[in-house]
Amino acid sequence: MRILLPALLLLATPVAARPWAAAPGDFENAVAQVKRLDAELLSRDSATATLQLWCDSHGSGGSARIVARRPAVDPKPAGEAERRDLGVGPDEPVAYRRVDLACGDKVLSRADNWYLPGRLTPEMNTMLNTTQTPFGVVVRPLGFRRRTLSSALLIQSNPASGAKPAIPPEVLQHRAVLSTPDGAPFSLVVETYSDQVLVARP
Repeated sequence: MRILLPALLLLATPVAARPWAAAPGDFENAVAQVKRLDAELLSRDSATATLQLWCDSHGSGGSARIVARRPAVDPKPAGEAERRDLGVGPDEPVAYRRVDLACGDKVLSRADNWYLPGRLTPEMNTMLNTTQTPFGVVVRPLGFRRRTLSSALLIQSNPASGAKPAIPPEVLQHRAVLSTPDGAPFSLVVETYSDQVLVARP
């Protein structure tokens, strides 16, 4: 299997076995793809926009849209670290939304999102609670800015000596704060990108 990186568009078709076993050259290309995705995410204020670029080119008939599927999970209350990143005290209401961002049947990333409903419009809060619209699309009218707090490659570029390189199910994780143009934070998101961000060619 050869792994190909098209310009600016990364993301992927699934294969049968996960984690993938890969020849050394394929594995190095996979690492390069993840690094390119990392750079693309860092260059934009909206992660959804980056994923939608791939969906526009590789989705069914070119018309698929990124949707935010909401799995049945227990809420994660905002802890001290989340409130610190959002710049709020213990009494400020913080909502939680967990979604799987998908293009068709491909789940490209998982997003854990703590946000301040009091800094959004009532219409935005209703959409977040009742639809599969991605957060970045809902809050686009705010003209938000994204500040990445951390970026971690979860794929090991140097596997242990003698070990066959394998591509893990999760390859990249970002932690970022979204703020209004005047600098007021309203969302903390932790995005974990799956191995389906890799483009494979037989």
